[in-house]
Amino acid sequence: MVRGLSAVCGIIGVAVERGALPEKLGDVLYGCLKRLEYRGYDSVGIAFIDDLGRLVVRKSVGKIDEVREKIGFSEIDGVVGLGHTRWATHGRPSDENAHPHTDCSGTIAVVHNGIIENFSELRKWLENLGHRFRSETDTEVIPHLIEEFIRRGMSIYSAFKRAVSLLRGTYAIAAIYAGGRRILFARNTSPLVIGLGKGYNFIASDIPAFLRYTNRVVVVHDGELGYVTSSSVRLEAADGKVVSVETRARVVEWSPEAVEKGGYRHFMEKEILEQPQALAQTIAGLGEEVRRAAELIARAERVIFVAAGSSYHASIIGALALTRLAKVPSVPLVSSEARWWLGRWLSDRDVVIAVSQSGETIDTLIAVRIAKDLGAKVVALSNVLGSAIPRESHLAIYTRAGPEIGVAATKTFTTQVAALSYLAATVAKLRGEASRSEYEAVVEDLRRCPISASLAIESGRSLVSKALDVFVRSRSAFYLGRGFGLGVAKEGALKMKEVAYVHAEAYPAGESKHGPIALVEPGFPTLFCACSSEELEMVASNVEEMKSRGAVTILVAPRKLAERVRSADHVIEVPKHLSPAVQAIPLVIPLQMLAYETAVARGYDPDKPRNLAKTVTVI
Repeated sequence: MVRGLSAVCGIIGVAVERGALPEKLGDVLYGCLKRLEYRGYDSVGIAFIDDLGRLVVRKSVGKIDEVREKIGFSEIDGVVGLGHTRWATHGRPSDENAHPHTDCSGTIAVVHNGIIENFSELRKWLENLGHRFRSETDTEVIPHLIEEFIRRGMSIYSAFKRAVSLLRGTYAIAAIYAGGRRILFARNTSPLVIGLGKGYNFIASDIPAFLRYTNRVVVVHDGELGYVTSSSVRLEAADGKVVSVETRARVVEWSPEAVEKGGYRHFMEKEILEQPQALAQTIAGLGEEVRRAAELIARAERVIFVAAGSSYHASIIGALALTRLAKVPSVPLVSSEARWWLGRWLSDRDVVIAVSQSGETIDTLIAVRIAKDLGAKVVALSNVLGSAIPRESHLAIYTRAGPEIGVAATKTFTTQVAALSYLAATVAKLRGEASRSEYEAVVEDLRRCPISASLAIESGRSLVSKALDVFVRSRSAFYLGRGFGLGVAKEGALKMKEVAYVHAEAYPAGESKHGPIALVEPGFPTLFCACSSEELEMVASNVEEMKSRGAVTILVAPRKLAERVRSADHVIEVPKHLSPAVQAIPLVIPLQMLAYETAVARGYDPDKPRNLAKTVTVI
């Protein structure tokens, strides 16, 4: 089992023939790293082979644009290069701990995403053999291992494979060496994809890194390794058999413009405003894969959702929809805690739904493996085609929301809710728990959802104008809801915490009387979420409780229903839907916008929240 800090870093490698790309190697690496910066931004580094065949390494602590001149991207040219943007785990952010790391001779450079569990014992063994280490990182053992096996007479590729075989933990690795034109790579759990071009090939942590240059991709599976050159790719499975790259290659239907800001202040703003389009794409793509999953779930004794972060909040809504609409007992579990629960009662009569935007979240992946070992069927919901969790699940549903670069989930959350709402309605229809008209009401709600999202954006502007000042001045806030509104409240509070650093806490509204209300004082912001008439009736009394203690109360609810609670200081109405699960989609959008504008007003970059990264790929 992997032990260590949660981490994610960005890796890019490119092998290119002279003139095959319109830019110099350094400019290509810079652009690719900018598109990977959401994966970590403590430090930046590159390595390349110069015209004399020498290995050159340049790296520095800081964000990419802060160190751009220092590294000198625009001066660099060549035919093979690596880049890395780091989120620190082993070793503090520093120039020495930045990647790439090299061997004693300075002829091998390695970049790595993940954690090497046994690095201490490997480092001690290597030091006893005379190797000198310059950093505190676990990664540095890798180039020294390669160097050691070359000393023993192995070729560079054989030495690389031997080094990888000794590693325990999670890793995506890329390596280059002096005089060479290949990029060696290996993967275990941490994501790694190949981008196929004409006269050039890429290796990267994520597709957006190279999407400007190619949309033909090959996903590297766990245990696989190989190398890329400018004209070829070698990919070997864990058992040493060669994998056909052409058979596995697929075209990703994302435009290069989708991973650019396109004139917006931040990616988060762009992705909030893209939600009508993302929802339309998701809803249009829900078909056979949902029907097959629904047939599986309709026969289940229980359904357990496993997810983390925003995906967990979507799972709260999805589990409640399955329970209430389809009458399938369903429960959401935080994936990092799932191991303590699943082994006690999970069986082959149960279905696990694994929800992960990236499809690579390590805690969710581990929960999937536990569930499969216990005989349960697993359905994955992800946004990334061919990622690890869908691959290891029995069935997969894709949201097709397009690339999401901002660290804080926005469009991927709402598209997850849309997919789960449709899944619940389909299961209900199959089980006879929903009439044809009830099923079609949910489907019609979903068809209207892109328009509702557009109108909710306007409501969000109203919320920002009314409530921005109070949140900018506050250090803490409550987000309260009941039923489906609780999932919305949790997601709204998470956004405010993630990007604006306001200590926003979400509670079931009824629990506010059991301790949290003691914190309320005059001017304390308290935001209420309600998706249905039933929820609103119960929330109304909580609004009065908070107002009587001087809180600034803000209610976000469906149009016409919100009129019943006019005592709130601010009332924000969003388009009304019949399905409370679908209602969560327009309800959350104003909360996303409020968090974004609060972050900007407080002088923070919402695309780069401190201490956070987009995808958590180790425990």
